[in-house]
Amino acid sequence: MPQLNLEIPEELIQSLKLPRDEVPARLKRELALRLYEKGLLSFGKARELAGMTKWEFSRILGEEGIPRHYDLEEFDRDMMALEELG
Repeated sequence: MPQLNLEIPEELIQSLKLPRDEVPARLKRELALRLYEKGLLSFGKARELAGMTKWEFSRILGEEGIPRHYDLEEFDRDMMALEELG
């Protein structure tokens, strides 16, 4: 599967207020959050890019004040899951 490699100049990486070893994961997380917020990635794909579980990504959305995009299809799936449980 082809990958996209994003090149970021070293001087910009050094300007980040993050430990060097946290930069790749943090940039992926930030990118995932913004793409989800703008509706450019679904919840599932954004959390995959961020390398997080559903619960972790939901939590970080709340912490960042990003509303969850919840459509009728997701609602129907949740209702079916609840019916199966109860």
